[in-house]
Amino acid sequence: MTDPSPVLIERRDAAAILTLNRPEQRNPLSVEMMLAVTESLQSASADPGVRVIVIRGAGKLFSAGHNLREMVNRELDDQREIFDVCTRMMQAVQAVPQPVIAQVHGVAAAAGCQLVATCDLAIAAEGTKFFTPGVRIGLFCSTPMVALSRAVSRKRAMEMLLTGEPIDAATAVDWGLINRAVPAERLEDEVMDLVARLAASSPLTVAIGKRAFYEQIDLSQELAYERMAETMATNAMACDAQEGIDAFLSKREPTWTGT
Repeated sequence: MTDPSPVLIERRDAAAILTLNRPEQRNPLSVEMMLAVTESLQSASADPGVRVIVIRGAGKLFSAGHNLREMVNRELDDQREIFDVCTRMMQAVQAVPQPVIAQVHGVAAAAGCQLVATCDLAIAAEGTKFFTPGVRIGLFCSTPMVALSRAVSRKRAMEMLLTGEPIDAATAVDWGLINRAVPAERLEDEVMDLVARLAASSPLTVAIGKRAFYEQIDLSQELAYERMAETMATNAMACDAQEGIDAFLSKREPTWTGT
């Protein structure tokens, strides 16, 4: 029997795998789906055994974006609620302490492309298409633009946004939207290999680093150095930092405690 849940959660090794589970509808980011993703992210992040979170799509593609049927004949407050829910989901991706990897195949369109751009890391199957087609239907991808324009250069973001045309996985790598493209049959293995490499580090250090990255990225260089110098000094006082330094100097493997 098919699981009716909009998001499936699976534990595999150190990863929590969240699967968008509306394949017959092209995994739309409906309000139901976005609320479920947000709740699943928060639930997974609270599990001390989860070191990495993976988001993927069931069926033939990752996600075709928002459920446009939810936007027909609605009041302004209803429209606002859709994008408020979307914003909270995207913010949750970057707020959880674990790295979040997008495992992408088929298509990542509009808000689906936004989700890929928002994730900390992304690996896609060769042949995947990425695009923000809203301009073609009179609904400019303004919220996807926020994530897209922070992942790729301005000119490249504008090309995607103004034409609505897809780019392939190789171009997405070149433009910085994803980390790499791999053969479809290797996608899951490549993601799990990355999970293992991320899980080898101190969870405390990874959490500090992820939070620090997003804190400094839009600051002036002067303020970024000021904030990050304090962050690094505080980090150096942690047990895991002292353990890691001692292990390096002693030429042994560190034992992490997460403190």
